[in-house]
Amino acid sequence: MIIIKTPQQIEGIRKSSKLAAATLNYISKFVKAGVSTEKLNQLAHKFIIDNDAIPGPLNYSGFPKSICTSINNVVCHGIPSEQQILKEGDIINLDVTTILDAFYGDTSATFPVGEISPEAKKLIETTKKALDMSIKSLKPGKYLNDCVGKIIQPFVEKEGYSVVRELGGHGIGLKFHEDPFVFHFDSNQEKVLLKEGMIFTIEPMINISSNPEINLDKKDGWTIRTFDGSLSAQFEHTILITKTSYEILTKL
Repeated sequence: MIIIKTPQQIEGIRKSSKLAAATLNYISKFVKAGVSTEKLNQLAHKFIIDNDAIPGPLNYSGFPKSICTSINNVVCHGIPSEQQILKEGDIINLDVTTILDAFYGDTSATFPVGEISPEAKKLIETTKKALDMSIKSLKPGKYLNDCVGKIIQPFVEKEGYSVVRELGGHGIGLKFHEDPFVFHFDSNQEKVLLKEGMIFTIEPMINISSNPEINLDKKDGWTIRTFDGSLSAQFEHTILITKTSYEILTKL
């Protein structure tokens, strides 16, 4: 059931989303070769706690850390580790969710580690542009699929890339994951009409190859990688549908 948020709820979610964005911006400055993903996790954890909030991922369905750190062929849900050291040429997605006064905000972005290949740079730029194009098309009265899947899929496939299908965006605000599920590919049967007060994430996961398949790490039960070992990038914003347009809640 899609929850239409009240003005008071929207304000609470807006504040949490701004904190998530500020956290992401803060830890991104420490992304460089030689830094462990656990160090990034600790920095994010302290920043969130110091702002009187709670890291959303920590202990969520057993997830052991405060953020997700997904490197190179890791699509999402990478677990920070002291043994995982960033190397020159890597790309890393940092995924931050905050709980502030019981309200949730969720954002992520993919960053280069030093100098990266032209192919990796183009993947990052294309993924970000796909998200931006999708957001700009949002408007009450339109269908969600027309604004997301029908825009993102053809745009990235023109570059020979693929859209991960098993994972998507989601409603958010009062809980971590709410309805609707947000498909990033063209799902013909999805008929979600956008209405004022809806809040959800758009977070396309784009593989550099034409193969959208993924694998779940059976050891840790969380880390999701591309099936063929190719690079993957992701960007995410929490979005509010307003009376006439949209608002990016996780934009600083």
